[in-house]
Parts: sequence; structure tokens; C-alpha cells
Amino acid sequence: MVSKEKLTAGLKRTLYKTEFSGFDNRMQGKVRDSYVRDGRRFIITTDRISAFDRVLGTLPFKGQILNRVAAFWFEQTRERVPNHMVGTPDPQVMEVLDCTPMPVEMVVRAYLTGSTSTSIWTHYKNGVRVFCGNEIPDGMRKHEKLSAPILTPSTKAEEGDHDVSVSREEILAMGKISAEEFDTIAKFSFELFDFGQKHCAERGLILVDTKYEFGKTPDGRIVVIDEVHTPDSSRFWQAATYAERLDAGQDPQGLDKEYVRVWLKKEQGFTGDGDIPPIPDEVRVEAASRYIQACQQITGESFEPNEEDPMQRIAANLGIGAL
Repeated sequence: MVSKEKLTAGLKRTLYKTEFSGFDNRMQGKVRDSYVRDGRRFIITTDRISAFDRVLGTLPFKGQILNRVAAFWFEQTRERVPNHMVGTPDPQVMEVLDCTPMPVEMVVRAYLTGSTSTSIWTHYKNGVRVFCGNEIPDGMRKHEKLSAPILTPSTKAEEGDHDVSVSREEILAMGKISAEEFDTIAKFSFELFDFGQKHCAERGLILVDTKYEFGKTPDGRIVVIDEVHTPDSSRFWQAATYAERLDAGQDPQGLDKEYVRVWLKKEQGFTGDGDIPPIPDEVRVEAASRYIQACQQITGESFEPNEEDPMQRIAANLGIGAL
């Protein structure tokens, strides 16, 4: 594992914002900045962390971790589900096909869990038994496994707004995508999730839930974009202690950003609205440690961060200038 001393030192070199010259256009998401040059798209994964649909700050080396994990899964699954990855010219950069994003996120869930207002557990404890068209039986406990993975699509909110979980019928009624398109990405989502669960089980992890985003290539093909099975887009639990902790009424051992969500909710009473409270360095370092542990268990390889100045390194690797 990367030492806490190295992670603490890395707090001073996190990449929050990118501005590079020599590109045709720039787009900024919650975590990723996207640039296009000569028809080629480059996605830079920053160190920003988001939760409750808000950007909260940064974690040391987070962008490198996410880029490494996403590239691993894209490579592992490209024969099953087509994706947009072309290559990784920098630890925090992925060159991808220039796709048009589809206006829906596909969320697959295998457990009754969550802490946000939109989570399946929050709805369930408030009496909801049909969630996004899926029937959930009475008598279930928090963190309990569902009888089978379910699909709970979500609208893609603008920055500052909240995503909304909806059913297939509601998505189609909005006219956002066709029934054929929806069924194609639903099939892709379950295929990816099944592969991810099996791989994670071999590595001592439980893939609890995740979100997928899809886009269309210039020639009209549907491919998975953004990221796959990272600690940002997915929830991971340690398999060895899951049953014991469930029986004891304890939260599972997580390796994802749920740790930050729970800290904000319990310690600050923050659930997405109002001013964002500052996250202490020790919480940021612990969160980064969990991301690294997830990366290493998933890939089976040790993670050694590149400690160079990220803006200078990216500019050199892409042959561009920083503004």
C-alpha cells in the first residue's frame, strides 16, 4: 500500500482544474475534463471527488487510480461489450472515441443499501416496495442481498441538480431514447455487471452496485463510455467480513466513496444542500487509501502513484501547453 506519509504529501499536488491550450473545445464534468483535438477526444480524470451530485474537493492520486481501474475493466470487457477506450497516454488521461452521450445512466444493484436520499435503501425504509419498476419483498435488512440484480435507471442531472431514479417506462415516456436503444444498453449493463461480480468475487470483493454510461460513436454504434467498475461509479465490500458484519447489524467494509458520503452525513449533517463543509486531510487520506486498496484488489497489481506535477506531466505527455 502507498504510505500515509506519501498520501499526505500528495494532498499538496492534487489536480482540481485543468486548462490546456491547443484544443478545439473543452468540457468539464464533476470529475472528468474532456478535450478534443483533430477529431481525437482526451478525457482527463482529475482528483475531484463528487457526492450528493456536488463536487466536494480532491483526494490525492484519485485521478490516477480511477484511470487505472477504468482502463483495466475496458480492456477486460471489450470482447463482451464495446467501449470507447483507445489508449492511456498519461496516468490520468484516456484517449477515447468521440461519442455522443446517451441521456440516461444505467444503475445495476444487487444489494439493498445506500445512504443518499435517492438510494434504494432510503426508499425501502420509507415504505417503498416497487423501485423503478422492481418489486422488493417485505422484511429485508439494510445491506441484504437482493434475489437477483435489478436495473434502476437514472436521469442525468445538470451540475448542482440531483439525479432521479426512474423506470424503463418512465424513461421511454420522456422520449429520451428508443425502446430498442434502452434494451440494448440494459443488456450491456447486465453483461458487464455479471462479469464484474465474478471477477471481484475471485479477488475477495463484492461488487454491490454500479452505474454505466453509454454513448454513440460517429457511425452510430452504442458503446460504454466514461468509466466501468471504479470506486467512484461502484460500491465494493470486502467479502470475507460481509456475513459477520451483516448479522451484527454493522455496515460492511467498503472500498469506495461511500466512506466520504457517510462521514459528511454523520459528522456534518450534509446531504447535498447548502454550503459544502471542508473535508479534513485525515478523511481525504483515508478515502484515498480505500481507493488504492480497491484498485489493487481489482487489478491484482500494486499501485505506485506518479508524483510529478500533474499539469506539467499531462502537457508533456500530450504535447500541449498549459494556460
